[in-house]
Amino acid sequence: MRILSREDLSNILYGCAILGTGGGGSLEEGFEMIDEAIAAGKKFRLVSFDELKPDDMIGTPYACGAISPLTEEEIKKYARLKETEESFYILCMRQLERFLGKEVVAVISTELGGSNTATALYVGAMTDRCIVDGDPAGRSVPALQHSTYFLKGVPMCPMSVMNRFGEGAVFTNVFDDERGEDLVRALAVVSQNTIAVMDHVNTARVLKDAVIRGAISYAESIGKAFLSAKAAGGDYVQAVTKAGGGKPMFEGCVTGSSYETRDGYTYGDTFIAGTGAYEGHELHIWYQNENIISWLDGKPFVTVPDLICVFDLDEAMPQLNPFARVGEQTAVIALPAPAEWTTERGLEVFGPRSFGYDMDFCSYF
Repeated sequence: MRILSREDLSNILYGCAILGTGGGGSLEEGFEMIDEAIAAGKKFRLVSFDELKPDDMIGTPYACGAISPLTEEEIKKYARLKETEESFYILCMRQLERFLGKEVVAVISTELGGSNTATALYVGAMTDRCIVDGDPAGRSVPALQHSTYFLKGVPMCPMSVMNRFGEGAVFTNVFDDERGEDLVRALAVVSQNTIAVMDHVNTARVLKDAVIRGAISYAESIGKAFLSAKAAGGDYVQAVTKAGGGKPMFEGCVTGSSYETRDGYTYGDTFIAGTGAYEGHELHIWYQNENIISWLDGKPFVTVPDLICVFDLDEAMPQLNPFARVGEQTAVIALPAPAEWTTERGLEVFGPRSFGYDMDFCSYF
């Protein structure tokens, strides 16, 4: 077991924001959660599967919904509803424990993202549970079926959901993870585009071979490379590229940025005109919460499952969607996809065709 310091947590969250490929939730919200837990005197206990008993129950807490800000119309729509005083993530877990009749011993992140990883860290710390060093995505992903749980056939249910207003439910069965995505996303749409979820609750014996082990430690190494280089006035983009075994993709100025919130997702496009060595070229990135497909001069370039990571050079920060600004100077790198996603089944679930694009995955590595 390792007790994570505030510095460790900062490295983890910045790494998760980079590996979030534009999605994974707000980094600012992530820090708010961990600082709340620290202020409450809570400890963040990171463990490996080897430190858990085979029958220990592990739950996966996270938020499902769009990542774009609420409109004034949406704010007014929910004005009459009162938000819960206690975290709806914790209420979600307790609801599931009541249904199970047993305690969840540890939690695991559903994806690597500035807010969603922080959610698992927060729930674990605030309820005095351990946090497992692993996750079922190895990056940030748009939909519930985009997980190694789905690839490995681990059942999603029982699945607990809870919105900010304390309205909760437990799904005892769903046809499959894709159907679970449809059901949970529909509830998010009528819940300020955000709903707390805890799913894939199972034993350490089952989950140890169904996730990407060491994912939190990997995110920590990425974040440490970024923050150390930045503090030293060095090339943090190059540092992250090296730490993640990645490759540079593009540098340039944002010339177009647009998005829409639809069906509980944030869909958008970012256009970047090349500068320096990339002058005269254009990069187009399409995202569904996360950066999914890119085109260089109109031709398919880097796609999922490889990671398309954008840096806002003006702010010296990882770029989160949908906040790219026209005129912003950016650098774009690619990091290799976890091996689980490059299998035939992995590409079927999380390749370009799964998003409706008639193109094959061409590895950048």
